[in-house]
Order: sequence, then C-alpha cells, then structure tokens
Amino acid sequence: MRVVTHTTNADPVAAPAGAYQLDARHCSVVLDVDHLGYSRFVMRFDRVSAALDFVSPRPEGSRVVALIDAASIDTNDAALDQQVKGPALLDSDRGPSIRFESTGIRRTGAATGEMTGTLTILGRSVPVVLQVTFNGGAPNPLTGAQTLGFSATGWFDRSDFGLTTWFPAVGNRVNVAIQAEFVKG
Repeated sequence: MRVVTHTTNADPVAAPAGAYQLDARHCSVVLDVDHLGYSRFVMRFDRVSAALDFVSPRPEGSRVVALIDAASIDTNDAALDQQVKGPALLDSDRGPSIRFESTGIRRTGAATGEMTGTLTILGRSVPVVLQVTFNGGAPNPLTGAQTLGFSATGWFDRSDFGLTTWFPAVGNRVNVAIQAEFVKG
C-alpha cells in the first residue's frame, strides 16, 4: 500500500473561487445534548448534502446551503433512532429535511470566521451562528479535484423549533460540530 501525502494551503484568500459540492463521504454533522446532567449525549446525521459558492479573494462573500436528511439521525441505538426521528421529536415524515442557509460571514482571523445563517427545522426558521475554520485547500492527491476543507462549531436551542420532548431530562442546548470537504465541480 502506498501512502499518499501532500500539503494544503490554509489561506482562504488563495483558494480557487467557484461552485463546490459537499463530498458526503468526507463529512460529519455531530450533535450533543445534556443527558440527565451525566453526560453530553452524542448523535450524528448520516446523510447530508451541501453547495458552496466560494468567493475568492474575498471569502466572506461566500455562501453555503446545506440539507440534512432528518431520518438519517444515528444515536447508536436503533430504538432511540426511531424515537428521535419519529413524531415525538424530529417528525421526519412531516419534515424530512433540515436546512441551513448562510446569510453572512465575518472574518475573525487569517483562516477563521463567524458564519451567520438560518436553520430551518419542521418549518421553523431561526438564526444561528457557526464558528468556522478553513482547514485548507488543494487538489486532492487521489482524485485531482480541487478540494476545500472546513470545520465548524455552534449551537442552537431545540425549544426554538418546538422540539421540547424529554425536557428537562434532555437539555435544550444542542451543540453542533461539523467537518466538511467540498469538491469543485
């Protein structure tokens, strides 16, 4: 087996502008929520799609729209998956997609920024803020495709979306951690 190495450029100003699509194989959307005060219970969504319009040399002009398949929630427990995606909480039959659309980006450092956007769950839209890091960009050594990598963290209050089941045993604040690779195409 051959080990592939390369370097990426962590300067977002140098990354090529254009339309990028999320590489769903190299993406994770992980959530955690307080569970009875014992721990932060972790779950993830397994199916996500996103489009990025990357603007260079002014990355703060970029836009992203992401869709999450609400039924793809993975709690590592099949019975709990059914409860969370069912009518008691996410109601994925009534609201199959969770949508995030950016509304602005403010640079906070050479490779960091604050992205504001609108999160829509079950028809309710709420503003959210993500702290974003540009991890780097370069042609992927395996595919040759121009690839950009990002990390983001943020949080939202699930009660803003009417998702109040199991409170206070399950907390309202939901932390979000995202890892994403976008491919130009």
